[in-house]
Amino acid sequence: MIPDLELEDGSNYQIGKYGKMRQRYLFENHHAMYTHLVLTEKLWKHLEEVDMEYNDMMDMLTVRMAEREGVTEHLKSVDQLGWVRKMNNIRSRAEEVVLHDLIYMD
Repeated sequence: MIPDLELEDGSNYQIGKYGKMRQRYLFENHHAMYTHLVLTEKLWKHLEEVDMEYNDMMDMLTVRMAEREGVTEHLKSVDQLGWVRKMNNIRSRAEEVVLHDLIYMD
């Protein structure tokens, strides 16, 4: 009774953690959009693009925030635990920004 849907172009999309988060968000909160993307075979491409954008934006934000806050390799060699603490804080803040902008956008 359930159709076996396959992509006509036969593409194999690589979807990571954040693409899957976007998929779950669309399914739970925007079911009509989710269904439309599935039926028009645009969902997987969309999820892969969101995942790639997320990773690029995370890299950029992490580097910029680390530079602005003076988290350098020198700090890493002098105070490893301090460096780890600051980098974890930076990654956490950057992830919050990116999740809001890319994953939970309408």
